[in-house]
Amino acid sequence: MLEKDIKKVLISQEEIVKRSAELGRQITQDYEGKQVLAVALLRGAVPFLAELIKHIDLDIQYDFMDVTSYSGTDSTGEIKILKDLDTPIRGLDVLLVEDIVDTGRTLQAVRKLLLDRGAASFRMVALLDKPERRAVDIQADYVGFTVPDEFVVGFGLDFNQHFRSLPYIGVLKDECYK
Repeated sequence: MLEKDIKKVLISQEEIVKRSAELGRQITQDYEGKQVLAVALLRGAVPFLAELIKHIDLDIQYDFMDVTSYSGTDSTGEIKILKDLDTPIRGLDVLLVEDIVDTGRTLQAVRKLLLDRGAASFRMVALLDKPERRAVDIQADYVGFTVPDEFVVGFGLDFNQHFRSLPYIGVLKDECYK
């Protein structure tokens, strides 16, 4: 049913699993011997977090934040924390897990907030990176895939809370959001 609104599949489920395994191996090496807290941004990052942690061979903790700067398809530039962390982060190595780096405004604000709260270190892993849309100077430390400036949905990414359950990343047909 949802597939009728997808222009094309950009990244298959198999490609997502394979790249998550590669990222998990790299994160395991980089964080060996550290106390890691993965912080996933709700709701879009949940499927990626679930896949990624299968491939991280560490005793990793995880928690969630719900942070938004979007209304429909546009970033408002105003960051709102809808759900904060339950885990104190002072002294922990924080790995922020995000579905997509778009304008970068949300990630920049969250990075500053978590470092101000005393995180020992801060790195970001993003399933997708859309550098053409960057409004601030911020980069993820680990990136699954770089994507063009198209409206992507699936594997957690949504349009008005729809399409998150697709097992792949697809490009939404223009008529669905314009």
